[in-house]
Order: sequence, then structure tokens, then C-alpha cells
Amino acid sequence: MQRDYMKWFSPSLGRDMELLVYGHAGAPVIMFPTSMGRFYECEDMGMIANLSDKIGAGFIQVFCVDSIDGESWYNWGASGDWRTGRHAAYDRYLSDEVVSYIGSRNSNGYIVSSGCSFGAYHAVNFGFRHPWQVHKVVALSGRYNMHGYLGDYHDDNLYYNSPFDYIGGLQSGEYKDQLGQQEIYLYTGLSDLAVCLNETRQLHELLNSKGVSNYLSVWDSFEHDWPDWKRQIREHI
Repeated sequence: MQRDYMKWFSPSLGRDMELLVYGHAGAPVIMFPTSMGRFYECEDMGMIANLSDKIGAGFIQVFCVDSIDGESWYNWGASGDWRTGRHAAYDRYLSDEVVSYIGSRNSNGYIVSSGCSFGAYHAVNFGFRHPWQVHKVVALSGRYNMHGYLGDYHDDNLYYNSPFDYIGGLQSGEYKDQLGQQEIYLYTGLSDLAVCLNETRQLHELLNSKGVSNYLSVWDSFEHDWPDWKRQIREHI
């Protein structure tokens, strides 16, 4: 399997960012790490090996990005505007820089965003915010109401990066039409963390209420951990 390490200075974030690329061809998959995880987490936890047959066959090419959660949502000592602004900069890094890099080495054009736990939030949020760039979302065990991280603080960056907010306010128009063309897969389990189970179901129902097609899978036997995420992800990646 081809494996490439990349690093560049991000104008959006004002710092170096790293990522790993696995494979030589196929649909590009942007893979997000779990809470405050790093770009090498999926390799370390066996997720890349779990998908190695699909990667090696050229069915998918996986781009494991880094997170800046410790500077944004999990930066408990910082002000609310700094934390939401930092995530907004991360979103620009993904949409302006990572997607451009993917296009420079892969002409497939069909981009998938995926992640587990807090990585599922990133996969959903990035995919939902950029349906012109992301064509499929596969989210496992996520939470999607970001107000729990900011307490009473509110601003536009929080609203537009909290899926419950901007999907709740979704109106008809070009954006809704584009979102409706995405493939959206939401996974959780009856034994998942209560907040992930509840918020995944709520997001599914919210999308349904807005007429946005999506698929919800709730597994009976499930733990909020890598062994079950590895089984789940193979269903739609």
C-alpha cells in the first residue's frame, strides 16, 4: 500500500499542518481523528489496516488529517470567540487547502468525509457545510450539538459549526438542494455513549424533518470503541 506523509504551512491556521495519505487511486476519503487525536491515529488504531483491501485495490484513497481540537472546542481556558474562530479557521484549512491538495493528486472528484466519535462531528460538519465539495458522509458515534462545549456563549461561528443549529434553520434554496444530493450515513449503537446515541438519533430526525435523505443505523451490540467502528465503517466505505 502506498503511504505518503505531507506537511505544509497553513495560511488559514498560521501553523504547520500534517497529514498521511494511503493508497494510489479511488474515491478520496477525508478521515478525521477522535477527540484531540492526531493524523496518525487511524493507522495506530488499525483502521487503515482494516480498510487495506479497499485501499490497495484502488477503490478508496484515504487522507488522514490532523485536528486542532485542543485549540478550539477543547480549549477550555480560552474565550468563546477564540475557540469558535479557531474552528472556523480549521474549516477554511480543510475546504481551501486540503480539498485543493486532494484535487492535485486525485482526479476522482467524489469526496467522502468520515470519522469516529468527535471525528464524526468533524465529518458531518465539514460535509454539511461544503456539500459542493463533499459527496458522502459516514459518521460513527458522533455528537452534533456544540453548545455543550461553549456554555452560554453564542456567535455566528458557533451557529454555523453546530449542525443542530444550521440544519434546524435550513430553508429551501441551492444549499438545501445540494445537501439533498449527499449520501449521509449515521451510525451509533444501543450501548454507545448516551450523548452520542441521542444526538445521532436527533440529527437523523432533524434531517428528515427538513426533507434531507439520510440513513441511520443503530446496532444492538456495540461499544464506543475501535473494534465496532471498524466493523461499521466497512458497510459504506
